[in-house]
Amino acid sequence: MEVKKFYRTQREVASVINEIVDDYWVDNLTDEELEKNVTMIYQNNQDKIIKNNDYTTIIKQQCGKNRLAIVSKIIDFNTEEITTP
Repeated sequence: MEVKKFYRTQREVASVINEIVDDYWVDNLTDEELEKNVTMIYQNNQDKIIKNNDYTTIIKQQCGKNRLAIVSKIIDFNTEEITTP
């Protein structure tokens, strides 16, 4: 699966997040690949994913609670890892 670094719209970001998480759920991606892809997309497209300290409406509608729960855990895990001295 080819994952780009930058996306034009929130719908494109939501679509690729769905693909990544779905591939993980059917065992096509390892834990490490899931974390790497989600982190990269988040870091490069943060303005399309988060607004006012919450997911954007389009991201919420397109991805759903279960997928966003996984994304939230990965993002929280990685930000703690980065900020820990």
